[in-house]
Amino acid sequence: MSQKTINTFVSWSGGKETSLACYRTMQKKDLEIKYLLNMVSEDGMRSRSHGISSDLLRAQAEAIGIPIFQRKTTWKNYEEEFKKEVSVFVKKGVQAGVFGDIDLQEHRDWVERVCKEVNIKPILPLWKEEREKLLKEFIHVGFKAIVIATNGDFLGKEWLGREINKEFIEDLRALGDVDLCGEKGEYHTFVYDGPIFKKSVEFIIGKKVLKDKHWFLELLPN
Repeated sequence: MSQKTINTFVSWSGGKETSLACYRTMQKKDLEIKYLLNMVSEDGMRSRSHGISSDLLRAQAEAIGIPIFQRKTTWKNYEEEFKKEVSVFVKKGVQAGVFGDIDLQEHRDWVERVCKEVNIKPILPLWKEEREKLLKEFIHVGFKAIVIATNGDFLGKEWLGREINKEFIEDLRALGDVDLCGEKGEYHTFVYDGPIFKKSVEFIIGKKVLKDKHWFLELLPN
């Protein structure tokens, strides 16, 4: 008797954890990713979480070959809009959602509560795994990503544009007080190639911008 496939969506930020969670989900024969969900700013120009260009996120989805749905939201009504979009997925047969959280319990609590309210199963493929192990797997399987945002209290603008590689891990570890995966918002990444992509995402690096003690690297679609 064949195993029933569970239709899923991925809560998509464009960064390394969501990409690795997506990759691991694709390895499961009983799970099929139908959609990517990305919450964007009120003007629809950038992702609400990492400030990545909406156009580049759509380019990622095109390169992966999975439809992306981008829903405009403020931080204030984020949960309400998130649930509205997921409810649309549920009507289309989606039964589970994939999230890239590692170990922030408040994030997991939110994910589990929201998923329960819209009647889907939460899946957290990276939960409680060791940081360096995750980064090394990310690199080993062939993902390529650069740093596109930093919290200025931890990392300066010189980290913007850096590739996620073994040297990056070593340099971060040497600092001592920065989470290797940036789980507390120390840095964010943009993934432009890897095993889930059918082609590389092309982009142009723009200027470095300081806003509210956070550094951002402008990326433009090529």
